[in-house]
Amino acid sequence: GYAAAVMSRIAREVYTIERHGALAHQADKRLRDLGYDNVQVLCGDGTLGWPEHAPFDAIIVAAGGPEAPRALIEQLVPGGRLIIPAGTTKAQQKLLRITRTSDTEVEVEELGAVRFVPLIGEQGWGEEEESRPRRRTETLGGPEPVSTLIAKAATPFSSIVSADLDGLMERIGNARLVLLGEASHGTAEFYDMRARISRELIEKKGFGFLAVEADWPDAAQIDHFIRGTRLEPTEEPTFGRFPSWMWANRQVLEFVKWLRDYNRRFSSPDEAVGFYGLDLYSLYASIESVIGYLDEVDAEAASVARRRYGCLTPWESDPATYGAMALRSAHKSCEGEVIEMLNRLMEKRLEYAQQDGRRFLDAVSNARLVKDAEAYYRVMYEGSVKSWNHRDQHMFDTLRHLLEFHGPQGKAIVWAHNSHLGDAAATDMGARGEINLGYLCRQAFSEQACLVGFGTHDGTVAAASDWGAPMEIKTVRPSHPASYERVCHDSGVEAFLLGLRGSDKPHVQGLRRQRLERAIGVIYRPETELASHYFGATLPQQFDEYIWFNSTQAVDALGPESGVGMPDTFPFGL
Repeated sequence: GYAAAVMSRIAREVYTIERHGALAHQADKRLRDLGYDNVQVLCGDGTLGWPEHAPFDAIIVAAGGPEAPRALIEQLVPGGRLIIPAGTTKAQQKLLRITRTSDTEVEVEELGAVRFVPLIGEQGWGEEEESRPRRRTETLGGPEPVSTLIAKAATPFSSIVSADLDGLMERIGNARLVLLGEASHGTAEFYDMRARISRELIEKKGFGFLAVEADWPDAAQIDHFIRGTRLEPTEEPTFGRFPSWMWANRQVLEFVKWLRDYNRRFSSPDEAVGFYGLDLYSLYASIESVIGYLDEVDAEAASVARRRYGCLTPWESDPATYGAMALRSAHKSCEGEVIEMLNRLMEKRLEYAQQDGRRFLDAVSNARLVKDAEAYYRVMYEGSVKSWNHRDQHMFDTLRHLLEFHGPQGKAIVWAHNSHLGDAAATDMGARGEINLGYLCRQAFSEQACLVGFGTHDGTVAAASDWGAPMEIKTVRPSHPASYERVCHDSGVEAFLLGLRGSDKPHVQGLRRQRLERAIGVIYRPETELASHYFGATLPQQFDEYIWFNSTQAVDALGPESGVGMPDTFPFGL
């Protein structure tokens, strides 16, 4: 009642929630008796907010929870703020100010260490002591729990090295595309298992190249390394920019060394397994690559390229600023210049490709990247859906061009995050109008595309607290009770492979109800995990296969985050 009374002198209307009936009644009576007539009192679960009166401009929580309840964040207006103490134990928290910046994003500020009483409720702490195990009630004689169905259908394994992949290879069949996901960008087991599966696909099914969620110029350095066609390295180490640990890690290095050894069996580099980047963040590195190529094959075209790409030079240190400037009617965008440069390359493709087809592929791919990156930085200010769709469309178009280059028998392995590779139509993303690489591959290739997702319950992960911030080894919170991850955890199987095709299979039917699914990118904010890292999904429609590790560990970084005793190693550093 006291805090509500103070707020009533600041805000036009105040809605306060108290979970104890006697206290709620007492506060309501006292507030009315004292003339605080702009306060309404509810006896209920404060973690669920008060939806009937939402949205709110501000929400203040006077108890400490394990994280910011998603219900409260969803009840904020755009620009609305939530103040809440949050921490992984009941003993101490950090005071957070969470601002809802859009329908899908929040900004989190840490305001200092605090200690509050526990926030009890459905999206807070349970009534039981923190250290006590959770209990699960099952009906005897009723339908088998989904966790039991998973345990019966899954193929368990005790280690990645010894895992039996025969069933997975059979389910993949004659697919031309195998998309291998990850639930976070910084988990060692996901990289190691993708490497193991990729080796099987290369050796036993003739897959000819990998395409990864990385920038084209960086991946090109890896491609030269594994083919033995190494060009002079760039001034900046490969994958030297944030988030360097995503690809410059010990797990990727070991796989890249295997690829190099495997490729030594081929008499020509053109027969070797390739390694390519699908992403579009390397705007200026790609510009340099195009100009460098043209300097060698066509000096006149190189001069034209310098003039056209010069339009983007003023924003080299901060490409996002270019997008903001281009929105202003007084500033001319560089769209026409970069399109004309790509068109010029394509007009002379026969002449250039005859000299060196693979080097022309590199140049034209960089030119396409420049075109799409220029557009990406313009549309990023027009909404998150539009910029997301533009980025994933670029990744799909790049993958399609690579398949065309490798011919009708070309087969590709893709490494990227679950959020890019799982079919967006089966998630909240699709409801927001978002597409992704997995969705586009299914539309174009149908059963020829096999989508493989990954998940984990807890452990550690390499991630940052904000974009551009230092890498940290963070503890992954145990999965949410309403998530697919918790169902897999409850199966009691530490690690398994699970086929998801076949709608008549009991475990597939059991998994068809939409649940939460966790996604950790290069940023991990455990204090707001429910709002920041969970989304709704229908797993059997999202993926064709699911690979589970109950507990996982962070990747071993090779770059600036590596620490003592972890040498920089080409192609990740010089």
